[in-house]
Amino acid sequence: MDRNLISSLAHRWHPIAAPLSDGSVRTLLERSGIRPGERVLDLGCGHGAWLVRLLEGHPGVTAVGVDRSAVALATAREASSSAGVADRVQWVEADAAAWAGDRFDLVLCVGASHAFGGLAGALAAMRRHVVPGGRVLLGDGIWDVPPGPRALAALEAAADDFPDAAGLLSAAREQGLEPSYGHLSTQGEWDEYEWSWTGALIQWALTEAATAPEREELLQVAAEHRTAWLEGYRGVLGFATVVLHDVAAGEVTAP
Repeated sequence: MDRNLISSLAHRWHPIAAPLSDGSVRTLLERSGIRPGERVLDLGCGHGAWLVRLLEGHPGVTAVGVDRSAVALATAREASSSAGVADRVQWVEADAAAWAGDRFDLVLCVGASHAFGGLAGALAAMRRHVVPGGRVLLGDGIWDVPPGPRALAALEAAADDFPDAAGLLSAAREQGLEPSYGHLSTQGEWDEYEWSWTGALIQWALTEAATAPEREELLQVAAEHRTAWLEGYRGVLGFATVVLHDVAAGEVTAP
């Protein structure tokens, strides 16, 4: 099956495609300092859950979401229509790393640094698209503890693929982005995310799969993911989401 379709099915129960609770998402959006009339960009927006939630709470805001997955964007369009905010958001099917769009007051990139070749590329792209003195909301993987061989094998990663929390903030500050608020995902948030990922996929496989081979493929994907999580990276891989202000321009916009 198409990888993007599998991802969409796996995120049905947890549309925020990151280990964050609804309360954490709400607080981070509040701390981003969004104001009426501002424009927001989400690079690698996936199913559009961040933008839909932000627009629901801020009627005077408009947004653009960029993602290369047509499957994910179809879900985003559906969600924005159901929420009554479709007239204030544009969904763009494009490679977020190559997209040459405008500058925005707030730029989001949560769980999508892989599209930019890693953290440094994501930070550089966010700075290119944020207005001088604007804000960015970054969410990315970190090491909660130094990874061992099992975690690295489960993630097919190298030890330098992720920083720790301090390293993430240091990388942001090197790009002229000063942190004002952040959230480190708890083990409970991670567990809810992973159980939702595997559970949604398994339920769909057992109740909706059109063919036996499709059913078996999805069950295998879910089982392999669960094994990698529980026997590999659980308690090792973390996730940090931070609000950052562009201070390199020497002109900071207060929230």
